[in-house]
Amino acid sequence: MQLRQLTLGALVAFAMAAPAAAQDAGSAIAAASKAMGVDSLTSITYSGTARNGQFGQSKSIGEPMGPVNVTLITQYTRTINFGPSADPAALVSRATGPTQPPAVPGVAPQPAGVFNQNITGAQAAGSWAQALNIWTTPWGFLKGAAANAATVRRQGGLQVIAFSPPNLKSPSGQTYTVTGYVNDRNLVTRVETQVDNAVVGDLLVEFEYANYQSMNGVQVPARIVQKQAGMATFDAAITAATPNPPNLAELLAPPPPAAAPAGAAPPAGRGAGPAGAPPAPAGPPPVERLGEGVFKIGGNYTSLAIDMGNHILVVESGQNDARGTAVMAAAKQAIPGKPIGFVVNSHPHFDHAGGLGAAAAEGATILTHHNNEAVLERLLSGPRTLLGDSLSKVTTRRTNVVQGVGDREVRKGSNGKVVELHLIPNEHSNGLFVVYLPAEKALWTADITVVNPTPVQLGVVKAAVEVINRLKLDFNAWIPAHPPNPDKPLTRADVLAAAGSH
Repeated sequence: MQLRQLTLGALVAFAMAAPAAAQDAGSAIAAASKAMGVDSLTSITYSGTARNGQFGQSKSIGEPMGPVNVTLITQYTRTINFGPSADPAALVSRATGPTQPPAVPGVAPQPAGVFNQNITGAQAAGSWAQALNIWTTPWGFLKGAAANAATVRRQGGLQVIAFSPPNLKSPSGQTYTVTGYVNDRNLVTRVETQVDNAVVGDLLVEFEYANYQSMNGVQVPARIVQKQAGMATFDAAITAATPNPPNLAELLAPPPPAAAPAGAAPPAGRGAGPAGAPPAPAGPPPVERLGEGVFKIGGNYTSLAIDMGNHILVVESGQNDARGTAVMAAAKQAIPGKPIGFVVNSHPHFDHAGGLGAAAAEGATILTHHNNEAVLERLLSGPRTLLGDSLSKVTTRRTNVVQGVGDREVRKGSNGKVVELHLIPNEHSNGLFVVYLPAEKALWTADITVVNPTPVQLGVVKAAVEVINRLKLDFNAWIPAHPPNPDKPLTRADVLAAAGSH
C-alpha cells in the first residue's frame, strides 16, 4: 500500500512538473527573445567576411580549414526570411559573396568565383540538412523553440533549451533535436544538432556565437564558428546587420542560372562540403574478371574484389551504404565461400568513404594510410541512431576497425596473390593510395584524372607519375574509380600523355 501511494505521488509530481517545465522554457525563450530583439523580427540580413572549409573533402581529413582547402568569401552576405512563404519554391535563405579560392602549391592562381547557398521554403520544410541552416541561427533558434514544445534545464551558468522540429524525421524514423545554450545576458552562445551522415552516422553540427553587438536594434554575433564532428568548418566576422530589411525580395532573389550551383545549400550547415554523392544505381553492379581471382565491380566508384586465398580483399567500398552493401555482395558472389577480410579505402574523402560503414558491418578491417587512421576510426565509431544503415543494425560493434599502413604496403595472400598499396603525395589528399596488381599489370586509382584534367587535377596526375616512375611499376591497364565519359580502356600511354600535356 505504501509503495502504491509513493507511485501515485510520483505520477502526480510528474504531471505537475511537465506544465511547469514548459512554462519555465517559455519564460527563458521570452527573456532571450526580448534581449536579442527577436520579438518583432521577421527577417534579417547580415554581412561581413567568411572562410569556408571543406568538411569531408580536405587534404588532411582532420583539418577541414587547412590552407589548401579554405575559400575566402570577401563580401559575405546572408539573408533569412523567418515568415511563411506562399510560394514553396521561393528562397527563404540566401548566402552569397565573391570568393577567393585557396592557393594550391604548383598550380596557377584559380579564378575568383561566387559563393551561392540557397534554400527554398520547400527544402526548409522537407530536409533537415537544409532547414538547420535557418533554425540553428540565434534568432531562428529562438523562433523555433517558441513555436514548438521546448524544454529547458540549467547547466552551470547557462540555460539549455531544446526542441524538435515538426514533420521532419531521420531515415531511421528518429526525430531531430536542436539544443541552444543561453548565457546570463540572455544571449544564445551556441546551437547544436545532429544530422545523418553516411560516414559519421549521427553527425554533430555546432554553431558558436560570440562578441554580440547591437545592430539596428537586434543583437548580432560578430563572430560565428561552425563545427562538424568537432572540427571547425566555417567562420565569419559579421560587421553589419539589418532587421526586417525593406529590400527583402531583392536580397532573396535567386542568382542567374549561370552563377547558380547544381544543388542548393550544402548538407549539414553553412560550412559543409559538397552535396552527397549520387545514389547507387538499382540492381547489382556488373562484375568483370580481370585475371585469376581478380574482379572489377563496375559503376561509378569502381571497386575490385581480389581472392587472397583464405579471404577476400576489396578495394573501395563506394560512396554510400547502398553502394557499399552492393559491393560486398558482388565480391562474395564473385569469390564464393570466403569472408571479406579487408577493404582498402583509397582516401578518406567522404564520397569515397561513405560505404565504409557497410564494410565494417561485414566484419572487414579497413586499410587506409596512417594519415587517415585516427580520424576515420573516430568518425566510424560513433552512434548511428539516425541513419538506419547496415552498421547501425550490428548488435555488437567492433572497435579498432581501421588499420593504418605506411607509404608502401605489400599484401601477400595464402594463395600467392600480391596486392601493393602506394601513397601518392599530392595536394588533393595526404592519404591517397593507388593499388598495384603486378600479376595483372594493372593499376587501380581514385581521383587521378587522366582524361582532360583541370590544372588542379593535373598536379595529382604528375604526382602519381612521379611515384610510378620512381617505383618502376609495370602496368598496362589504368583502372580509375571514376570511369571517363564516355567510358573506354585506359593505358599507361594515356597516363604519360596526360602528365606531359601541359
